[in-house]
Amino acid sequence: MSPHRDLFRSDVRSATSLDWLNSRHAFSFGDNYDPTNTHHGVLMVHNDETVQPQHGFDTHPHRNMEIVTWVLSGSLVHQDSMDHSGVIYPGLAQRMSAGSGVTHSERNDTWRGGLVRGGRPVATGTDPVHYIQMWVLPDDTDTTPGYEQLDVADELRPGSLVTVASGMPAYDSAIRIANSSVAFHVARLDAGQSVTLPDLPWGHVFVASGSARLESVADDLGAGDTIRITGGGGERLTAITAAEVLVWEMHRALGD
Repeated sequence: MSPHRDLFRSDVRSATSLDWLNSRHAFSFGDNYDPTNTHHGVLMVHNDETVQPQHGFDTHPHRNMEIVTWVLSGSLVHQDSMDHSGVIYPGLAQRMSAGSGVTHSERNDTWRGGLVRGGRPVATGTDPVHYIQMWVLPDDTDTTPGYEQLDVADELRPGSLVTVASGMPAYDSAIRIANSSVAFHVARLDAGQSVTLPDLPWGHVFVASGSARLESVADDLGAGDTIRITGGGGERLTAITAAEVLVWEMHRALGD
């Protein structure tokens, strides 16, 4: 395939704005439909969401999608029809396999059971929650729905590219997803630190916070900016300021 590096600035993303929600969409989503921008590789949804306290998405259905949620700040209460419930917070990897069908809710609510980290209680539902939700296609359809979560905060040391979720046998990731050709990585970098990107037949590099530079792209990247890579990988990604960068590695595209 012919190699490409396509830069998408934060402000070109379509948006859904309500009094309780600010959602920026990397691809077509909901009423924001663009037939030329429906996916990259097998990544179908990449939503950058901020939800105000005591609001959120009430119970709704999903089917045949691998859904990965990564919280940047605040907390998100998850409940689903598989009897899973709990709080997603920064450093917690979470995956829901919708399979043959599942319903769930995601709200910035007060958690009745309380949340403790490092031996101290953490308030929930008091501040806006900022998170990224990403959907990839599974290898097979109509499988049994599933759910997995794991705290990976200790692995997210500044200066490393951590595999948070994957279905690829090559990665011993924190959580497994039902697609054997993809991996989701996170890098938390101090200013000046670098990581090397993996092989990216299809890659989606998103700056969640801070600023960074990718050696194959002339322009610096700010928060909310994305590089979509086709036929690449191996480049050095360097933080200009302290930064958090989310990377999807994909070895297959829709239709392959």
